[in-house]
Order: sequence, then C-alpha cells, then structure tokens
Amino acid sequence: MYKILFFLCFPVLILAQKTIPGGTVVNTENEKLSSIKLEVYDIQNTLIKELKTDGNGKFVLEDMTDQDVKLVIKNQGYSLFEKKINLKEAEPLNIILKKESQEIEGVVMTKRKPLVKRKVDRLEFNVENSNISSLNAWEILKNTPSVTINNSVLSVKGSTGILVTINDKKVMLTGDELRNLLENTQGDEVKSIEVITNPPAKYEASGSAVLNIVLKKNKIEGYRGILSSKYIQTQYAKGVFGISQYYKKNRLSLMGSYYRGLGTYYREGTDYVNYPESQTRWISTMNRKDKNNNQNTLNFNAEYELDSLTNISLNYSGYFSPKSFGVYNVPTLIYNQQDIVESNYTTINDHRSRSINNAVSFQIDRKLNKKSSLAWINYFTGNNADKYQNVITYLNFAGQVPKEDNFITENKADVQLYSTQFDYQWKGDQLELESGAKYSFVKTNSKLDFSDNENGELQYRPEKSSVFDYKEHNFALYSSLAYNIGKWNFKGGLRAEMTDLEGVVSEPYELNENNYWKFFPTFYVQYTTENKQEFGFSYGKRISRPSYSWLNPAKSYYNLFSYYQGDPKLKATITHNLNLTYSWKEWNVDLYYRKEIYPSMEISYQEPNTSSLIYYFTNIEKGEAFGLSLYKNFQVKPWWNIIVSENLEHNENYFKGIDGVIYKNKVWNLASNISTSFTLDKNSDWKMEIGHRYYSPGIQGTFRISESSATYLVVNKKFFNRKLEASLLFSDIFKTSQEKISTKYANQDNYFIDYRDTQSFTVSLKFNFGNQSVKNAKTIQKTAEQERL
Repeated sequence: MYKILFFLCFPVLILAQKTIPGGTVVNTENEKLSSIKLEVYDIQNTLIKELKTDGNGKFVLEDMTDQDVKLVIKNQGYSLFEKKINLKEAEPLNIILKKESQEIEGVVMTKRKPLVKRKVDRLEFNVENSNISSLNAWEILKNTPSVTINNSVLSVKGSTGILVTINDKKVMLTGDELRNLLENTQGDEVKSIEVITNPPAKYEASGSAVLNIVLKKNKIEGYRGILSSKYIQTQYAKGVFGISQYYKKNRLSLMGSYYRGLGTYYREGTDYVNYPESQTRWISTMNRKDKNNNQNTLNFNAEYELDSLTNISLNYSGYFSPKSFGVYNVPTLIYNQQDIVESNYTTINDHRSRSINNAVSFQIDRKLNKKSSLAWINYFTGNNADKYQNVITYLNFAGQVPKEDNFITENKADVQLYSTQFDYQWKGDQLELESGAKYSFVKTNSKLDFSDNENGELQYRPEKSSVFDYKEHNFALYSSLAYNIGKWNFKGGLRAEMTDLEGVVSEPYELNENNYWKFFPTFYVQYTTENKQEFGFSYGKRISRPSYSWLNPAKSYYNLFSYYQGDPKLKATITHNLNLTYSWKEWNVDLYYRKEIYPSMEISYQEPNTSSLIYYFTNIEKGEAFGLSLYKNFQVKPWWNIIVSENLEHNENYFKGIDGVIYKNKVWNLASNISTSFTLDKNSDWKMEIGHRYYSPGIQGTFRISESSATYLVVNKKFFNRKLEASLLFSDIFKTSQEKISTKYANQDNYFIDYRDTQSFTVSLKFNFGNQSVKNAKTIQKTAEQERL
C-alpha cells in the first residue's frame, strides 16, 4: 500500500518516442479548437497541403518532402496566424489563436441550440448564449442529457447519489435548499453543465456521479446589474425577487447577488396501511400547508490578479430561512374486516423550523512555468437547523374511553466542515499530469429533546431524547495521467482516501468507530474517426458515505404511530460504474452498467404489535442496473428545434425483510424527455418551448414507485433593446405528476399517494441595467512575469 501512496504523491513519468511534427490549436482561454483549417506553404509561397485539427485541437504535419515551410491559419473571428518552421527541427507547436480586437457596441448574440460535447472523461452541455439560457439553472438541469429531475429528486442515469458542484466546489445543500439556490441562479450566468458519470481522480470519491455547474466569468468592463422578480401560482402564491451586480476594472472582478423568496407551500398525501394480523386498514389523509416568507439566498465572489501568473479568488454563499411554519390536521380512519370504520383518531401537528447555511472558499492559482500550475483551495461550510413540533392527538378507539395525548419535540443540528487541498497540473503537447492532496474534517452535533403529557403536565423524557456527536477526518491523495496520440485519447488515475470516524450516542450510550483506506481507480479511452465519430469507454469506482442526518438514531416522531430513525452503523456504499459511449453529428448514446454494494436508502416497515409505521435509513444488500441513454438535438428549421432525451434502465434491488428473508425488487424503467422550441421573432428573442417528461414505474429498496409525467410550456421575449426580459411558464399542465409509493412483501402491505403541488403558472421579469456592451477588447501585452515563463 505504501508503494501505491508513494506513487500518488510523487508520480514519475518516463517517455521516449520519435516526435512527429505537429501541435495543438487553442484559444486564449486554453480551450482546444476542433476543425480549424491549416494551410502549409513552401518557401515559394505555394500551397502544398491543407489539414484540419481533430476533436482535441491536434494536428500532425506528415507526408511532406519540404523542410522549410510556412504555417498559416485564417479563421473567421480570429486574427491571422503565420509561422515559418523547419520540419526536421520543429518542436510540438502550441498555437494560440486570438480573437480579432474590435470595439462592439450593443452586441446582439445570435441564439443557437445548446452544444453537447463529448470529452474523454465527461459530457459537456454548453448552454452559453443558447436558446435555453433564459431559464434558471434548475430548469437548465432538467434539459441536460442523462439528468432526470422527478419530484425535485436529482438523478443521473437512474442513480440518485449525485455530488453537485459549482465551478468544481462542493455544494453542501440538498433537497429544497439546493433547488432554491439553483432556481435563483440566472441561466445567462451559466456557461455549461458537466455530466461526469465516472469522475476522474481529481474529484473526491463521494457520490456515484458529479454534476458540475460552470458559471461564466465576468468579462465586461465597468458596472452592470440584473433586477429580477418571479410570481408563481400553485395551490397558493409564491414569489421571488432579487438583484445581481457585477463590477470589473483592470485586475479586479466582483459579483454579488441577493434573492428573497416567500410564499405558501402545499403537499397532498394519503397513507394506507393494511395489518393482516388484526384484519384492519388504517387510512390517514395529510394535506401539508407551510408558510415561509423569508428565504434568503446570498452570493459574493471576488477575483483579483496579483500579476499575470497569480490569481486569487474569494467566494461566499449563504442560505437563510429564519422561520417556516404550519399546522397539519391529519384525520385517520381505521376500518375493520367488514370495511366499516370502527376507530379513528386525529393528529394536530403545530410546527416550525429554521435553517442557516454559510459557505466560504478561498483559492490561489499560480502558473509555475509554461506547462505547469499549482492551486490551493480552502473551503468552510456551516449548516445550522432546528425543528420544533407540538403534536396533539385525539383518540377515539373502539372499546376505549376517548382521550387526548400530547408530546413536544425539539431537534437541533449543527454541521461544520473544513477542507484544504493542493492541486498540481502539468500540460504537455500530448501528455497531461494532475496530482494533489486533500484533507477535510467534519463535526456534527444533533440534539433531540422529547416531552410528553403525564397527568396534564408535560414531562421531559430522557429515554426518548438523545444527543448524537459525530466526527470524521478524511485524507486523500490522487494522481492522473492523460495521453493524446492522434485519434486516441487515454486517461487513467488513482485516488486513495483514508476515513477516520467516530459517532457517539448519548441515550442509550453507544460508540461507533471506524478507520479505513479505500482506493478508487478510474480509466478512460476515446477514439475519434476521420468523420468525427467518437467511441469511448470508461470505468470508475466510487463511494457514497451516509448523510450525517442518516446516522442519527434518535426517533423523530411524526405522530403517535409513526416516526423516522437513522442508524449510526450505516455502511458506506461502494459503486462500480462501466460506460460505453458513442457520439456523432449530435447523436449521443451511452450504454452503462452500475453495481452498488450495500446501498443506503430510506425504507419503511409496519410494526403490528404497536400499529406503527416506521421510516428509517438502512443498507440493503445490493443494487444492480444496466441501461441505454440517448440524446439527440434535431435542427428541423433555423427557427424550429426538437430535443429527444431517453433513458431505458433495468434496475434490481436486493433487500432483507423484517422476516430475515432476502427479497428482490426489479423493474424496467424509462425516463423520457421530449421538447420542441420555436423562435417566433429573432430580433426580440421571442421563443416558445413545449415539452413532456415521462417516468415509468421505478423502485427504491422495498418501494415500488408508480409512473408519473408532466407537460410544460414556456414563452419568453425581450423588450426595450433587450434590456427587459419577460417569460411565462406553465408546469405540469395536466396535473399528472402524482405518485404512488408502495411496499408489499411478507406481512408488509402499505402505500402512500403523494402530490407535491407541481401544477403551476409562473411569470418572470428580468431587467438589465448598467454597461451591457462588450468594450475595450484590447490586446493585452505580456507582463514581465509571463516573459519569464
């Protein structure tokens, strides 16, 4: 093992081969340019050869008898490039094409369809200046290849263990908080979405896949801003309003945004539990209505160039929800064997919650020489939340005197995470090396206080209360090597992660400790044919560590007969991913296989002795899936575009029932997304899009999930020289997103109907002010630092 760790820390590369004259063509942002035409002239200035760069910007000067030649590149939008070279003495060229310098007032970018680009280790969905950039980041994710969002749950190729990053920085938010952040991220701030089903060694091994949202850098000199507002009408009204501001002057770039959301949130549900032992059927109707009039999302980013070799950046993001509250009135009817109501009870749940999330990152990037660079990244996040509930139950059971029961719970949780990492990168003409190290520390504290009614007074119950403390240290080392030769691209890497954890439960006392090393290899190969067909293969091993809230064993009661409970002994899930890919003329096809060892998930079981329905997180035995993913963008007419995204998967889950028997849950699942968009007026960016999303029945552990679908319509248009943008969005038009989640095996027979109030009508307005023009596109001369490279 120590030899492997030594290799990761101090990678050594030895290469000896005959060099064929050639090189790479990139732009000033170091993006490799494909299909760039190159002309080769002899000393008499006669054209002797024409060639084009491949998908990685590479070209090779071969099969030429002349020794001294001149290389010329004439490409629209870039300045003319000319260079005389000696083919016998030529070293590999790194040609940088510069955009033509000019002043552009009031630029009008021609909207185009999103560009899907297949790279050796990821799929890049480039939405910059596309016809979906008017949407927010959450809606853009819904249109991203291989990504599915069903009832606010993110998945990539059927897997829900997703790590979301923004500019390669981990986002610690989940669920509604993550959705809120992305809904308040303007689409025209997004450059691309990277779908990384087998993340390379540079990324932490957590999560079965990575979704990296790449935001654009501010390149417009001066000050500008965006005012935005949104009105959403579902069962109840909601609203979001905010401001984003940008400033750039010489070496300094600043960005700040603030958004506030408010409204009433509604969710309908009905629980059905059949107890074969008592021949009774329990039906509970729970329509949840919560108000939250103070949701605050803040972002701040500052970048400064100390010199032309060194760049520093500081980023802050925060989410504050001081109070969300509601009162649930939940009636439950109990039917006997003759289907007659023999008992009933009503639960009144008065509750409130608070959530605060802060994240700060600091990064320094330094160019060491022409080929190598070093980055140091520090990250801190803190998440503080508490939930309070006062539950009153009015019981009216057959053969018993009617009575009233009351309990109060207060649950507080505090999570703090700190990480620091170093990344080294070396780029040659054919080789690229990455290596680095990372350390992170997580500390959580969860406290549950439980009190119930005794003789008319509330009494604290220590046996039902709990304190859970958890600490986790992670140390990681990685190295990866990429090699490009002609039409072949290879990349491989190895990441080693050490985890040292300690979980302490107060009541009853329990100590859980673990220390382990895990190794995570990755491998990729891609082949590009003459006519630009791309074939790829990749393998990756991943780990999904349990969420901190899943480890808390305290019972969090919903009512007298139902509660949620975590497990401090949850195992980490190991995932193996295999992918075969094919891309050609905007056809993107993936064949994949996924194996999960001890996947952790929420399941439920009914306990006949206490008539309780218990939800808890646990490890099932294993999960396996294989499938086919297809994405195609059809440009029918210049004004008419159709997108087809399909994912067909066979999924199997093996779980141990409460009777100790191993059960198998399997299904063929189809996730379909078909949309068509029309440009009604090019001058005002007046566009309309209609789409339909369909999800066939699926599974999750013991659960079987019914089919659901949603149809949407969006129209947007710009006014007043494109300074004002208005859009209308109709979601779940036919109200078909309702789901049935059921469990049925042995003596387990229960299901619930869930509808999340997704049928909605949204009006959005966005106003751009300040400098919106691209100016001062000057040629930047090399500084003294660059000249020394």
